Amino acid sequence: MNRRDSLKYLASGTLATGFLFSSCEWMSKDAVVKSLWKYKYGRTPEEIIHDNNLLSQQFFDAEEINLIEDLGNIIIPPNSNGNIKEAEVVDFIEFIAKELIELQQPLRFGLSELNKRSINDFQKNFIDLNFDEKQKLLDPIAYPEEVSEVLIDQANFFSLLRDLVVTGYFTSEVGINDLGYVGNQPNVWDGVPKEILLKHNLEYDPEWESKFLNIEKRNDIAKWDEKGNLIS
Repeated sequence: MNRRDSLKYLASGTLATGFLFSSCEWMSKDAVVKSLWKYKYGRTPEEIIHDNNLLSQQFFDAEEINLIEDLGNIIIPPNSNGNIKEAEVVDFIEFIAKELIELQQPLRFGLSELNKRSINDFQKNFIDLNFDEKQKLLDPIAYPEEVSEVLIDQANFFSLLRDLVVTGYFTSEVGINDLGYVGNQPNVWDGVPKEILLKHNLEYDPEWESKFLNIEKRNDIAKWDEKGNLIS
């Protein structure tokens, strides 16, 4: 199962990453067509039409996109494996917001309220604050069990955004590399430990040991004669 298929189950919808919007302007038709190749991942014709319809739309404006990316980089700081932008996390959240419309109001309202708190406390938009100032605004909403009643909505928003950021990041190639996940690997078994065999007065037949406990020969296929004797 690849990232696109797994996201279907992780976010309970027909998912795919969106386009990279560097401004609030629409992408040209040629750019849309050129980009669609990356979303052809085993969908039915109906699902492809549905996905392409969503990909042709835009929900977040440029200011919201920049704020989501900024928050994403706080939630999962950039490292040697990559960053939020390289993992296409903002594009993922943009698509989710169009796929699951019930998330649109909480996300948009949450971003707006965070900026209002920033302007009220520091007379600047959140994205223009230094790290310590940002942390002062986020700490009171980052731990649900410690949130004051007046900040419950903000805490719910931040929890939702954090879940989306983590899901988008760790289902991307960048995030998988960050985890060190290498996929299913064949097991290498070198037999029962010798001390266990000795304890039970057992030992391997030297011929079998050289053929079937030799890692270099683990793909060899055993052959027997008509009497059941091992040939090779």
